[in-house]
Amino acid sequence: MRISGMTDDAIRELVAEARDLGIDFFDHADVYGDHPHHCEQRFGDAVTMTSSERDAIQLQSKVGIRDGFWDFSTEHILESVDASLAALHTDRLDVLLLHRPDALVEPDEVAAAFEQLHAAGKVRHFGVSNHTPGQVELLKRSVTQPLIVNQVQLSITHAPLIAAGVAANMAGLDQSVGRDNGILDYSRLNDMTLQAWSPFQKGFFDGVFLGDRDGYPELNDVIDELATKYDVPPSAIPVAWITRHPARMQVVLGTTSVAHLRDSAAGSDVPLTRPEWYRLFTAAGHTLP
Repeated sequence: MRISGMTDDAIRELVAEARDLGIDFFDHADVYGDHPHHCEQRFGDAVTMTSSERDAIQLQSKVGIRDGFWDFSTEHILESVDASLAALHTDRLDVLLLHRPDALVEPDEVAAAFEQLHAAGKVRHFGVSNHTPGQVELLKRSVTQPLIVNQVQLSITHAPLIAAGVAANMAGLDQSVGRDNGILDYSRLNDMTLQAWSPFQKGFFDGVFLGDRDGYPELNDVIDELATKYDVPPSAIPVAWITRHPARMQVVLGTTSVAHLRDSAAGSDVPLTRPEWYRLFTAAGHTLP
C-alpha cells in the first residue's frame, strides 16, 4: 500500500528479495495509493513476469472501499476487478477479498459478481477482510464459492481476537470482552486462513512497539532476548509469535524496506516454544487469569 512513491527499480528490488526469501504472496487493494489502483499500477508497470513466473506467485487484491463510502454492489466489484487486472498486467487474481464490511451489503449482489468473475477465470478464490463470523455467514447464504481468507489486524500488542478467548468469562476484565464475535475459532472451524496485517503496530496505527522502551520495555526485553537466542533480528520475533499459532496464519509484512523484509521474514523459521509464546503474550500486557 506504500509503493506508489517508489521507483520501478526499488519495487523490482523489493519483489526480487521477497522471492529470494521464499515469499510468493503479494497483497494489493484497489484503494491503495494516491488514487484508485495506483499501487497496483506501479507494481504492474515495474514487475514484468513470464507466464511461469506469474504462475509461481499469488496475487491478491481487495475491493469495496470508495471515497467516503463502502460499495459491494455487483457493478462496482466487477468494474474494480477489471481495473485491477489491467493495472497489474495480469489475466487473473488468485484471491479477491471484500475490503472491510459494507453495512449496505446485499449478499445476492456479491454472489452475482463472484459468479461472473469465477466463471470468466478472472478470480480463482474469494475471501473477506475484517469481517465477523456473522457477516461471513450472511454472505455464505448467497455466495457459492468458498470464502477462504479473512484478513484482520493482529500483532502481539493488538491481539483481541486471541486475548479475549484466553480471558473468557472474567468479570471486570476488559480483555475478556469479545470484540469480534469469535473470528479466531470460527476461522479454524471453517478452514479460513487468517491474514495478519499491521503485525508490528501497537494498536490501530499508533506506531510500532519494536524499540518502544517507554511504552513496552518488558516486551522489547523479551524480544531482544529471544532474538539473541535464535540468532535472528528483533523484528523476526513478532512474526514468529503469529506464525507459531496453530491457526497457521499468514503475515502481511507491508514493508517497502528490503532490509526490514529480510529481517521480518526470518521469523517464519523461528520455532517459539509454548512458554516463550506466552511470555511474549504477557510481556505485551495481556493477562493470564
